[in-house]
This record gives sequence, structure tokens and C-alpha cells, in this order.
Amino acid sequence: MNMAEQKSKGRILVVEDETFMRELYEELLKGDGYEVNAAPDGAAALTLIADKKYDLTMLDIMLPKKDGLQVIEEAAEAGQSDRLGKVILLTNLGQEAVIKRGFELGAVGYLIKSAYTPQQVLDEVATFLGNGGNDEGQAK
Repeated sequence: MNMAEQKSKGRILVVEDETFMRELYEELLKGDGYEVNAAPDGAAALTLIADKKYDLTMLDIMLPKKDGLQVIEEAAEAGQSDRLGKVILLTNLGQEAVIKRGFELGAVGYLIKSAYTPQQVLDEVATFLGNGGNDEGQAK
């Protein structure tokens, strides 16, 4: 696992079905020095975590094939929860019950996609990776 460790700030998995958002997060994070893999759906995410361990997973809740909560549950069932690293849920407004369930499954935070500028996303990622992560109250 030494291949891409030169100067990377960490390895992040972005799981987002909207192509524009997925590519935006990917470009933003790579530009800031992270190693990034991306998946368009929950099934692809599970395939990626079977192959690699991540420091952080940015996980959309509403996904095709398997939703974000199923990804967390199935990773746990497979004994691969640690491969997700810290999990930040990517959500839209009005998903409070689902977010609560995400925290019960081990997510450390969430971002409401429409409420964050690209710089705020980078700041949140740095916070979660840098200081132990439990900043649940940060999303607006």
C-alpha cells in the first residue's frame, strides 16, 4: 500500500451519484492534496472498499443500487467498517431521521450539499481528518 503515499494528505472515497457533484468533490479534494477514489453508487463503493482502506468516506445517502446506509451496514457485516475510515454523510435538507440513523451506524458528521461552498467542504474534510472528527453539530 505504499504506492500513492507520497505527500498525500489522506485517502478519500467520494460516493455520489450526481456526476457534477462527484466530479466537483473529486477535483476539489485532489487539488488540495488528497488521494481520491469515486463511486457513482453504493455497490461500486463496496467494491472499492474491499480493495482499499480509506481515511475518510464522503457518502451520499440517496444512491442507486445500495443507499449510503446500506453501504455502512454491509461494510460492517463484511468486517470492513474500518476501511471506510471516518464517514461524512452527504445529504439534502429534510433528511434528519436518516442522518440520525447514519450516526447510529457510525458516521461522524454530515454536510448538507446545497449549504456548503467548495472551500467550506475542504475545511470540513480537514477538520474531520485532523482533529478526531466528532463535529456533529457543524452542518447548518
